[in-house]
Amino acid sequence: MSAHDTTPADPLFAATPAYGRLHRLQSRLHRLNHLVSIAHWDQAAMMPAGGHAARSAALAELQTQIHREGIAPEVGHWLAQAADEPLDDWQRANWREIDLQWRRARALPDALVERRSQLASACEHAWRQQRPANDWQGFVQQFKPLLAVVREEAALLSDHLGLSPYDTQLQQFEPGARSQDIARVFDEVRTWLPGLIQAARERQAAEPVPVAPQGPFPVAAQQALGLDVVRWLGFDLDAGRLDVSTHPFTGGVPEDVRLTTRYREDECLQALMGTIHETGHGRYEQHRPRAWLDQPVSRARSMAIHESQSLFFEMQLAGHPGFAAQLAPRLQAALGAQPAFEAGNLHRLLTRVQPGFIRVEADEMTYPAHILLRFDIEQALLAGQAEVEDIPALWDAGMQTLLGLDTRGNYRDGPMQDVHWPAGLLGYFPCYSLGAMYAAQWMATLRREQPEVEARIAAGDLAPVMDWLRDRVWSQGSRWSTDVLSQRISGETLNPAHFRAHLTRRYLS
Repeated sequence: MSAHDTTPADPLFAATPAYGRLHRLQSRLHRLNHLVSIAHWDQAAMMPAGGHAARSAALAELQTQIHREGIAPEVGHWLAQAADEPLDDWQRANWREIDLQWRRARALPDALVERRSQLASACEHAWRQQRPANDWQGFVQQFKPLLAVVREEAALLSDHLGLSPYDTQLQQFEPGARSQDIARVFDEVRTWLPGLIQAARERQAAEPVPVAPQGPFPVAAQQALGLDVVRWLGFDLDAGRLDVSTHPFTGGVPEDVRLTTRYREDECLQALMGTIHETGHGRYEQHRPRAWLDQPVSRARSMAIHESQSLFFEMQLAGHPGFAAQLAPRLQAALGAQPAFEAGNLHRLLTRVQPGFIRVEADEMTYPAHILLRFDIEQALLAGQAEVEDIPALWDAGMQTLLGLDTRGNYRDGPMQDVHWPAGLLGYFPCYSLGAMYAAQWMATLRREQPEVEARIAAGDLAPVMDWLRDRVWSQGSRWSTDVLSQRISGETLNPAHFRAHLTRRYLS
């Protein structure tokens, strides 16, 4: 069936013929996007370098086809007609999500969609070799045309949607959000974060230094540990995998979720924490509303809500002393007993506050500083206030101001460290810190509603936590707007005070 199919609605949608056509079209686009998702995962995790050109062309062709079908002339007519049909709550929410994606997509010509896909594939592919080589100039040559097409897209969307160029990109990941509102939240964080970091570091300096793990740690043993932990955390390995990629991510589809991490034989905790982080994403994907999996309403509400799940697992759970006590014997069984893997020492390692270059390896106290830096640079790039050549100076100044680190000349561990920009994903980074704030808010709510949850975590019983997340977050998909979902979960919209209270409670109380 194509978007141009005018066959009568089937009996299931007899009272809602226009909505029925929209529903069937979305089912088709869902299946095509299934192939896109798996092809993207394979491109990042398994594909040999020689397959790059053919894969990029295939993805561009498929994404252009999906775009073309999604904005066919009759789709607008169906949306208008379905607005007046007798839809139930889930159907009405699904109509809203289809309408939002249609309004965005119809502003973009097919040729731009295809060109953006090709440039992003080329830039990301080149980045995998350029980053280890610290090849900033090579990266500049790849990233400049990609940034140009992102700016072109942002300009078209800005005219069509009445949003700032940066907000047009932000909407892909955080529907309904505005950068000025995020900036207000982040500006408040800037007022108290440096002092909190300093206080936490001074307190930890007065305590015994935790014993560092002594390697080497064979990759096979780390992989076995990772699989053990994802099973413990409830991830269904009959409907997913754990593999390796240059940059950890979660991909695939709800029926076949692909987690990735990366390993170093001289260090084991970063890979493990990355795996735990991605497992939070994976559990969300595996528990999206099953009856609606082929429809937009089944998708995660936003990437901030998605990151609230990964950061709930990584920060709220893995940073909990009771969790460390349960994790310690698993580490010892997989990697051998040593003082570093004693429960108390392990907890100190997992909650050590120490500014560093790498975002994905940052502790939860310094992590927001990495996001503030990227948020500032992204806004300048999309507003035309900075060019690609300006990024290193902006990066160096920001890292010095926010974390007191000298990053001059270190592009590999500086502006080239993340996959987001070479993939053209400007506007994503704020979602991480928003997600950390939501995660703290969810944990505060869970403690209030279930006072025994701390003891349950310490006993290794994670079922109450997982059941609560499934019922409040995972099963809701995109039925509600972000603010309404937050209200239903916790009784209030995003309240950053919970994040500050969490950090103060864990590190200074």
